[in-house]
Amino acid sequence: MNPNDLPTRRELRSATRAVTRSQRPTLATANPVLGTSPLPAARKKRKSSLMSIAVTAVIVPGLFATVALPAYAFVPPADDSDLATAVALEDYKETGAQSVVVDAGASISSVAREEFSATSEAELAAVAAAKAAEVAAQKRAEVAASFSQYSGPSASEIAANPTHEAVDRSSVVSVAKQYIGTPYVFGGANPGGFDCSGYIQYVFAQFGVSLPHSVSGQAAAGTRVSLAEAVPGDIVIMSGHDGFYMGNGQIMDAPRAGKSISIRPIWTSDYYIVRIGV
Repeated sequence: MNPNDLPTRRELRSATRAVTRSQRPTLATANPVLGTSPLPAARKKRKSSLMSIAVTAVIVPGLFATVALPAYAFVPPADDSDLATAVALEDYKETGAQSVVVDAGASISSVAREEFSATSEAELAAVAAAKAAEVAAQKRAEVAASFSQYSGPSASEIAANPTHEAVDRSSVVSVAKQYIGTPYVFGGANPGGFDCSGYIQYVFAQFGVSLPHSVSGQAAAGTRVSLAEAVPGDIVIMSGHDGFYMGNGQIMDAPRAGKSISIRPIWTSDYYIVRIGV
């Protein structure tokens, strides 16, 4: 029912007046004894009836209007999103569940901590040393290749026609340094490869000095001096080995097979100094 269809107060008032007029007593119904209108009790009864009619006219349409309204006008829609999420989660657990079957004969492997270890500093140093040795060997091979095709004069031929007129210690050192990196060759006495005494023989030949190709012969060919008197260019004599003294406890020599001419510290105290060309 449309609320606009309910009677207004003015309409109710008019209806009440009309009912009152219709029920008002006439003179014929007046009390014949007293000759007056009905008693106040009758008036009260009529007033109560009119009030009941008015209340009924207002309340009953209102009740019908209330019942006619749809239910959603009073009850808000329920928020069931959380419920839907929970139901979806349960469905996923049931349909997406996985199971793992482990064979009864399977066993768990134990791993001991000591089976794994970090590389130590000693191991790293060994790797670095091996790498350095490999580089040095490659360098020696390159130097050996450059000297292997030597076809120049021998030490004795050079001594007969020397490039230097007299022995000068600093000049001896300068000439000897030219052959640093030449590989050691047993019995070698030219730039294609030197042994220890062959190296000294070839250098002094350039100063017109002929020396034997042996450690003992070269020691005998020179004059022994004290270590305090030794200067670079003198000869360091050891048992079965010799080389050029470089001062500060160092020697320049052709060491042994697999090595090449270099400057290095003297590794023993069992040596003495010989001077050639005094």
